[in-house]
Amino acid sequence: MMVSLPTRRADWRLMGRTARLVVTIPAYAAIAAVAAVAGLTAFSLSLNVSLVVDTLSLPISTVSKVELLASLYPFVGTAFTPLQGGLLVVVAATLGVNVAMVAYHFREHGLSLQQGGTSVLGAVLGALGAGCAACGSAILLGLLSLVGVSTSLLWLPLDGLEFAVLALAVVVLSTYWLADGMRGGQINGCPIDI
Repeated sequence: MMVSLPTRRADWRLMGRTARLVVTIPAYAAIAAVAAVAGLTAFSLSLNVSLVVDTLSLPISTVSKVELLASLYPFVGTAFTPLQGGLLVVVAATLGVNVAMVAYHFREHGLSLQQGGTSVLGAVLGALGAGCAACGSAILLGLLSLVGVSTSLLWLPLDGLEFAVLALAVVVLSTYWLADGMRGGQINGCPIDI
């Protein structure tokens, strides 16, 4: 089976048009917003789990706890550079649109998780990849050092943002395959079998 990639302008228009049509429905716009905020929260707070736990256990007011935790988000605190923060926000927004499209696709076409599992897998992989934007290179360095690749990862040109870019690519591909599968009422989805 030939895997199609969004290489033509028409592919990108199809993806944009389908995403726009889905998120203009209020229920799916809400799903997209909730998924984007949940994704950004997971990305931001998962990088500092010990700080989150310590903050929640401190004997300070709830307002102070919220202020401390909010400082972990891009553009609110100093945890991310503007490039890192912008990329995480873009990945979270794209993830939100993707989740809304998955929900729409499942509901409108009567799919089960078994039939559309690869679309869900694409969203999950995108979320995991984006969450590793700041620490992914350290995790990958530890894993690859087992097979002899170690210090070469320290020379990554984007300081670990490669993982967020990879996550964005995965989510965009998943979104394209969903849009392509929804065209003309087809029940397709991700063309890759797992």
